[in-house]
Amino acid sequence: MPRFDGLVPFRARGFAPRDIPLAGVATLVGLVTLWQVVASLGWISTAFLSDPLAIARAVWLLAKSGELWAHLAASLQRLAIGWAVGTVAGLALGLVVGLFTLARSPGMAVVSALFPIPKIALVPLFIIWFGIGEGSKVVTLAFGVFFPTVISTLSGIDGVPRALIRMGQAFNLSRRSIVLKIVLPGAMPAILSGFRITTSTAIILLVAAEMIGAEKGIGNLYDIDNLLAGIVLLSLIGLTTSWVIGLLERALLAWR
Repeated sequence: MPRFDGLVPFRARGFAPRDIPLAGVATLVGLVTLWQVVASLGWISTAFLSDPLAIARAVWLLAKSGELWAHLAASLQRLAIGWAVGTVAGLALGLVVGLFTLARSPGMAVVSALFPIPKIALVPLFIIWFGIGEGSKVVTLAFGVFFPTVISTLSGIDGVPRALIRMGQAFNLSRRSIVLKIVLPGAMPAILSGFRITTSTAIILLVAAEMIGAEKGIGNLYDIDNLLAGIVLLSLIGLTTSWVIGLLERALLAWR
């Protein structure tokens, strides 16, 4: 007969994945090492795909000449302004359509109609409208960031449990307090997940806009080594923005 000592085994394990930064770093280092080994053995042609050492050499030469910093500064400025403008506008419209009935159907009709349009295809049109200078590039990035931000914000608001909102109403909280203390914190995970998507989208559009018309920018690095050096830099920008968003998630979602 089994013995019962009054202790129940703990079963609430799992469904709580944790980040292991060293595992991510080790994966990237392993892939780069494999790439270098394969290139050194001649299994891939360096005429079409430079090896990591050649790319590192190209980055070093660009940095030494000062050309790297000029291209990087121009690209980062466009990326920051375009992403910020698109994000602020997208958050504003997402909050409006998420909170107000009269704005929901008209707002989502416009978003649904314009969101599927390939943003890269609009770059020449934006150049005609806003000129070949910085305006067309910023608008391209902002336009691409705007729509995913609206959708992620609306999805986050709709995902907030209505029981929490009704509880706030039952305690006679004002609409402003409900939005600030219940709706926005509840929608924040979806909004921050949207940020991860929009930063990547902005980087893609940045290169397309710079390749069409820009004197400075990572999209202007054309020969094979410098082109791959630019790709590495874009990847590092993506990793950095992902790390920053991760810090925001830990700071803003500590209540989870």
